[in-house]
Amino acid sequence: MTKLPERLQYLKTSRNIMQKDIASDLGIPLRTYQRYERGEGEPNVTVLARMAQYFAVSADYLLGLSDRE
Repeated sequence: MTKLPERLQYLKTSRNIMQKDIASDLGIPLRTYQRYERGEGEPNVTVLARMAQYFAVSADYLLGLSDRE
């Protein structure tokens, strides 16, 4: 099981960013981002890379393969 949903929620909350702003900045629909946070879907590699860059963390961190941001 991936840790992506909890990591996305943590990063969003800790940085006080709204879901709509994250989705817009990533260039994806809000509903799609909301599904990622709920664990109802997983981003493709391109979107995952954009998320890592957006939050300035590693993709390994987002996926729960590392606890180091």
